[in-house]
Amino acid sequence: MARGEEPLLHGRPSSERSDERGQEEEDALITGQHKQQPRRLGWPFWREAGLFAWALIATALVIVLAVAYQYKQTSHPQSTGGDWKNGHRPSGKRNLIFMVSDGMGPTSLSLTRSFQQAQKGLPSDKVLVLDDHLIGSSRTRSTSSLITDSAAGATAFSCGHKSYNGAISVLPNGEACGTVLEAAKKAGYKTGLVVTTRITDATPACFAAHVKKREYEDMIAAQEVGEHPMGLVLDLMLGGGRCHFLPNTTESSCRSDDRDIVALAKKNGFSYISDRKGFDGLDSGKSMKLPMLGLFADTDIPYEVDRRQQNDVYPSLDEMARTALNALQIATQDSDKGFFLMIEGSRIDHAGHGNDPVAQVHEVLAYDKAFNSVLDFLDRDNVNGVLVGTSDHETGGLATARQYHWFPAVLTNATHSAERLAYQLRDHVSSSSDPAPSPYIPTPPRSPSSDDDDLRPFVRSLVSSGLGISDASDAEVSRLVNSQNDPWPASYIFADMISRRAQVGWTTHGHSAVDVNVYASSEEAAAPLVGGNENTDVGKFLREYLGLEKEVEEVERVLRKKGTEGWMGKDKEGMEEGADHYEGDFKRKMKRGEGCGCLERGEAHVH
Repeated sequence: MARGEEPLLHGRPSSERSDERGQEEEDALITGQHKQQPRRLGWPFWREAGLFAWALIATALVIVLAVAYQYKQTSHPQSTGGDWKNGHRPSGKRNLIFMVSDGMGPTSLSLTRSFQQAQKGLPSDKVLVLDDHLIGSSRTRSTSSLITDSAAGATAFSCGHKSYNGAISVLPNGEACGTVLEAAKKAGYKTGLVVTTRITDATPACFAAHVKKREYEDMIAAQEVGEHPMGLVLDLMLGGGRCHFLPNTTESSCRSDDRDIVALAKKNGFSYISDRKGFDGLDSGKSMKLPMLGLFADTDIPYEVDRRQQNDVYPSLDEMARTALNALQIATQDSDKGFFLMIEGSRIDHAGHGNDPVAQVHEVLAYDKAFNSVLDFLDRDNVNGVLVGTSDHETGGLATARQYHWFPAVLTNATHSAERLAYQLRDHVSSSSDPAPSPYIPTPPRSPSSDDDDLRPFVRSLVSSGLGISDASDAEVSRLVNSQNDPWPASYIFADMISRRAQVGWTTHGHSAVDVNVYASSEEAAAPLVGGNENTDVGKFLREYLGLEKEVEEVERVLRKKGTEGWMGKDKEGMEEGADHYEGDFKRKMKRGEGCGCLERGEAHVH
């Protein structure tokens, strides 16, 4: 370059970095080698690196979940819901909870729904839990009558076969039929019964016993604790009916012999509790040792409307159901088999027999609460299962109207059942050392006395505090004062007073032929029961859900080898004879204790 000439880029500002770059370029020209410069890591690089890391983590997570799922399927196989329409049944480990709302017809739901809305000021679209789980209906007739009793109804559920009224899992030909509970036990499932009536009553008995007449409750008690052709078939029993387990040498026994069935149960391995303290000691099932026999009342646990005021004495249906579910879940957690549990809202039926709308609504609400608790359990449990619920029949011929009127708010003022009030009245007036054992059984007639005038204020107070009735007429009060001379027992008179004011109608103190509802935890899980069913379809579903057809056959082979004599009681004595045709007795006069469902002293009320 000539002196005095400026470089081409002379005017470009320089920097320390440009000087270094110039020196590097000169070195490259001299040596012929280019020096590799460090690459600057910008946004595109970090973006790609982040995406790669995220994909790596996601892949690892999928692998971990797949391994965990495979382990779970191997150690605790899950049930598939089953594509019932295409003949694919559930498989793997699963639980089955069957709930029976004894005596609850569709109108019971209308009655209770309106009552709850009136009581709590709820809108008309606020319904019961049951309302959201209605999937079908069931027809209820037995082989001996268009109107079933609980025994034939429960036999349809337990065995999947129709039978005569009074049959406890016995067919019309006198042979025992294998039940879903017995088959489940044989297949390795844990089994249980939870009721609010006697554990020897018709519904629970039909799942774990076989007798030709439901009245043989002493025999049922022995079979339930293991004196059974199959041996021990029950792991858990919670309910009432203690009197059938105690020898007749004890004060609270109702047995006809001196056999101690509690002692027999203990001999066969049962743990036994008989009071609230013992129940609370189960710690919601966490501390329960199976097999367990819990009997919390001599006969039936009181109606819920009365029981809640004696909560320190009797557990509720919901408490017993949740305790049983927890105990059975724990007992089966390491097994490839689940459990079968039958839960009965038993005394809805009794409220219908008594035509007592107050007892009825509170019993249905108690059942609805237990139903919801079972749904919650199924949602939490890691084992698939299904809840199916239905009734054996309707009781009372209930109607929520008398000539276009029905006032549910009237029932919200009542604090006791008619049964409880009748007991209080009886205890107040009775001077006998042997009072009537039930408010449904009239006491012997007596002559009016001066004490009747003293009794009137007590009766008015009882009606006011117990039923919320402040306008009782003199005729109504007189009828209660003289109830010993009335064809109806006092409990029916109390119930009629509140029914008339609420405009609730009843057509019978017995059962009716009304179709009943079927409920389930989901339509998919109980698809075969969607729509109209025979009650035997419910029993067949229970068997098929657990895949127990083979076990049922094996159970029946054992039962029939035992024969039909002796262990199932005497012959049914014409119980199969029906009364489905008119016999010209519509004018038959009602004798004392007839027509109202009343029975002779000491006899059981048939439900």
